[in-house]
Amino acid sequence: MSGKGFEAQIESVIRPTTIVEAPRLDKRLGLTLTLATETFQCTGSFKFRAAYNVASHVPQEMIIAASSGNFGQAMAYACSLLKKSCTIVMPVTSAKVKVDAVIEYGGHVDLVDVRVKSRADRVRELSEQFPDAYIASAYDDPLVIEGNSSLGVEIGALDRHLDIVIAPVGGGGLISGLITGLKRSRKKMEVMGAEPLLGNDAARSLRAGHIVANESEPQTIADGARTLSLGKHNWAIIQGNLSTIVEVPEEKIVEAARLLFEFANLKVEPTGALSLAAVLTQPDLFRERSVCCVISGGNVDPGIYAGMLNG
Repeated sequence: MSGKGFEAQIESVIRPTTIVEAPRLDKRLGLTLTLATETFQCTGSFKFRAAYNVASHVPQEMIIAASSGNFGQAMAYACSLLKKSCTIVMPVTSAKVKVDAVIEYGGHVDLVDVRVKSRADRVRELSEQFPDAYIASAYDDPLVIEGNSSLGVEIGALDRHLDIVIAPVGGGGLISGLITGLKRSRKKMEVMGAEPLLGNDAARSLRAGHIVANESEPQTIADGARTLSLGKHNWAIIQGNLSTIVEVPEEKIVEAARLLFEFANLKVEPTGALSLAAVLTQPDLFRERSVCCVISGGNVDPGIYAGMLNG
C-alpha cells in the first residue's frame, strides 16, 4: 500500500515524530540543527512504523523475526494490537531492557549466542518448525521500507528549510524508508547516513558499488547497527540516493549521547545518537548548514547509559 491510503492507516496508530531544537548545541557546532526524535514513538523507536505495517498487511497469524531489540519489541506490540503472535530471535548480548520489553509486550524471546549460531540460522530453524509463520526482516522488506517512509513524509512536511537529513544506518530499513518518504514531499535535500566505524559495511558498499558484508556481527556499542550487510531491497534505494555515509568511531557515539542529554534533554540509545555523532566526526560537512538529525530510538539499559554519561 502506498500514498494517501497508507498514510491514513499508519497515522491512526503511530505517534508523529517529535521535533526538538537545541540552540546551545547549534552554537557549539556552528550549524542550524533540527532533531527529529523517535524516542517518544510507540515502543521507543522508529521500528514501530515498520513493524505495524508488516503485521497489519501479512495474512499470517504468527510472525518470526530476528532483532537486537527495537524491532522485536515493536513487532511484539504490533502483534498484540492485531491479536497475532510473534517469536523474536535475539542475541544473548541484547540489552536487558529490550529483552524484557519484548516479553512484556507479549512476544516470545528466543536467545542465541551469535558466536555459535547466527540469528539468521536460528530463524531458518524456527521457520522449519513453524512453516505457516511469516518470516519478517527488520529491514529488508518492502513493507518495512513503506512503514518507515512515513517518517520521511513527516520530515518533508516540516515548515522549515533543511539542507541535509542524516540518519543511522544498520540494515538500511530506516534510511531507505526515509529516502522514499522524502521523495513524496518533493523537497530537495541531501540525505546522508551515519554508521559505526566498527560495522562500516554500508559505507564500504557505497564505495564499491555493490553490497559488501561484514564477516561477523560487529560488536559496536550501537547495537541496532550490528548487522551483517544491507538488505537487497534497501540497497536498491540507497545506492542512487544517498550522498555519503559517515563512519563514526565509538567515542563519538558516546559523546553524541552525552550532548543530546545535556543540551536537548533527550535520553538516546547509542544507535540513535549516530546521526549527531556523524556531525561530530566530520563537522566540515555540516558547518553553516541546516541539518536534520534523525534520532532513531531511546531504548538503552540504564547501566550502559550511565556509563556513557559518566565516561
